[in-house]
Amino acid sequence: MKTIGLIGGMSWESTAVYYRHINQQVRHLRGGLASADIAMRSLDFTQVVALQRAGRWDLAGAMLGEAGAGLVRAGAQCVLICTNTMHLVAQPVADMAGVPLIDIITETAAALREDGRNRPLLLATRYTMEHGFYTERMKSLGLDVMVPEPADRQRVHDVIFDELCQGTVREQSRATYLDIINKAALAGADSVILGCTEIGLLLDPDALPLPGYDSTTIHADAAVRFALSGTLAEAA
Repeated sequence: MKTIGLIGGMSWESTAVYYRHINQQVRHLRGGLASADIAMRSLDFTQVVALQRAGRWDLAGAMLGEAGAGLVRAGAQCVLICTNTMHLVAQPVADMAGVPLIDIITETAAALREDGRNRPLLLATRYTMEHGFYTERMKSLGLDVMVPEPADRQRVHDVIFDELCQGTVREQSRATYLDIINKAALAGADSVILGCTEIGLLLDPDALPLPGYDSTTIHADAAVRFALSGTLAEAA
């Protein structure tokens, strides 16, 4: 089994989901007392958020890259950035780590394409919904991503940072998200990406008005495939 490297803490609420899901999948596939071989670096999210707000993605990339390199020194044979937004700096992290980086955008796009989806609604932080890195990558992979209108983007963002990242799950916020999904369905969306790793704490992807794709579990499943197969090609 290959060692999985997790760059987490952004937030730790969703990093805990990664750890649990990866281990559950390995036990399911291997049986008995099997668990995943994992190296983890959990960052202080306040430092990362400060760099996001300041637009210092260069410094954020260096911070995560150093974390990835440290995981490799600890034995990691692949690296995952356990957050969608910070895939904006995926390339410098991959460069500094020097091992395969399992990319959440690539893996989520593959899951959508496999099911014949091509017009997904993206629910995520404002950085992910409004910065071109995510939608442009999805477009290059054959998907035409929709995002909510500006006021709804702010609502989605606020729920993530003010509630989910702090361990709070509110029924009112669930209703808000469902309303946004319903509006997107009327506008032609054929699916919805839970494009922030905390949103699965609020929404069940199998109980939505549109087919749901939880980027957290999709990403974690890709890590398991790599760990058990040994290569990204075999994991795809």
